[in-house]
Amino acid sequence: MIENKIQPLLNYISQYVELTDTEKQLLLSKVLYRKYLKGQYVLQQGDICKYECFVLKGCTKMFHVDETGQEHILLFSIEDWWTADMGSFITQAPSDFNVMCLETTELAIFHHDSIETLYKEIPKLERFFRQVIEKAFAASQKRIVRNFSLSAKDRYIYFKTQYPLIEQRIPQYMVASYLGITKEFLSKIKKQLLLDN
Repeated sequence: MIENKIQPLLNYISQYVELTDTEKQLLLSKVLYRKYLKGQYVLQQGDICKYECFVLKGCTKMFHVDETGQEHILLFSIEDWWTADMGSFITQAPSDFNVMCLETTELAIFHHDSIETLYKEIPKLERFFRQVIEKAFAASQKRIVRNFSLSAKDRYIYFKTQYPLIEQRIPQYMVASYLGITKEFLSKIKKQLLLDN
């Protein structure tokens, strides 16, 4: 039954808004459950982002591949986090990003059209999604400021402190890509931190 599979999403929503049984049933009729294997894409660069995804279980990375083939990681998402190219989702224009699963991943998925229906039928969900997007926007702005103002070492310390569960689950070269440095430089930073302690 889908309700059991997406219970983490219902728990997450209940932190923001309280749904009646009728509203919950309508929500359940509009949400999809999908399971992806490690290495599978949820979204590919150039495609239109049709889904907003909530991670029930697993880990994803959102990244851009530039003209030279270099990968730039923008975001990791683990349990109770969202993943989507929000710009593409909102405008329904081609995406600048890929979303790929780093582990076998289970997602609760809202189709673009379903979200619009839910907003009309359950206005409090529009408020809920607005709060989610506002938090994501604020986090994105703070990350830009950190990238401009902090040294690579301090960016790594922040990442390690803020997201300890993510660092344990992903390869170091991906952490380096997220921080905008080479994996060799990240190794030097880690050695230096060990010496400092």
